[in-house]
Amino acid sequence: MTLRAPPDDRDLDSLRSFGVVNLDKPPGPSAHQVAAWIRDATGQNRVAHGGTLDPKVTGCLPVLLGDAARMAQVFDDAVKEYVTVLELHDQAPADITDIVAEFETEIYQKPPRKSAVKRQLRSRRIHALDILEQAERRLLLRVRCASGTYIRKLCHDIGLAAGTGAHMGDLRRTATGTFDDTSLSTMHDLVDALAFADEGDEGKLREIIQPAERALVHLPRVTIAPSAAREVEDGAPVYAPGVIETGPAEAGDATPETGSQVVCVTPDGAAVCLGTLVGDPDADSGLVVELDRVLV
Repeated sequence: MTLRAPPDDRDLDSLRSFGVVNLDKPPGPSAHQVAAWIRDATGQNRVAHGGTLDPKVTGCLPVLLGDAARMAQVFDDAVKEYVTVLELHDQAPADITDIVAEFETEIYQKPPRKSAVKRQLRSRRIHALDILEQAERRLLLRVRCASGTYIRKLCHDIGLAAGTGAHMGDLRRTATGTFDDTSLSTMHDLVDALAFADEGDEGKLREIIQPAERALVHLPRVTIAPSAAREVEDGAPVYAPGVIETGPAEAGDATPETGSQVVCVTPDGAAVCLGTLVGDPDADSGLVVELDRVLV
């Protein structure tokens, strides 16, 4: 086995087979359709996207290429951020700001009838809810929320609380986990960059396709020896003798704790696997990381 090169030193073929695109999803196609187009454009057998977006919804859709598709689970619990237009059905009450603020909490929702999941009551956390602009019966809202929150239902419930009724207008996702709208690329950008790369100009494509490790910066790290990485490829878990060190996540201050999800990397930062920390990394022997997904 040849371990991957460091994330910043990979050739284009390696980027395509283990990369991530922070896509600005256009209106019209579903997230699944967009992922299929990227699969065909990049020549990969498999791609996965970081969170479903309905056809009309635009914005941040991280797309994992090649072997990186194995780690799509890292987006399952990622916090999402949206900007949406709330259309009130009558004039906004004078205390509309206070009414909206009441929804910045744990809320209960039942998925819509057209959803693909079981329709049962469940709770979701609204981490932040701000009115960005107000014009007559329209409110521009920014919503930062737990994964699986239905913004359409949130708008409906705000309308009920306001006594006017309301529905959701336009909706755009501005962040998925650590990916946000400051580094988005369109499908046109990607297709053009692929064409330029075929002609020898790699610069634009390297800006668009990032090393897949970019999707793992929120996870605590366990650095393992190359010899341990080769054993992981064969399906072996990580044992204490193979651990070099542990450290916090690159983004944020998440530190390895027993039971937490971690990413195992080689000393030069190449991802090897996702796993669960089950033992003491400082011990002389014993199991340290159980495997969830092998990435090599």
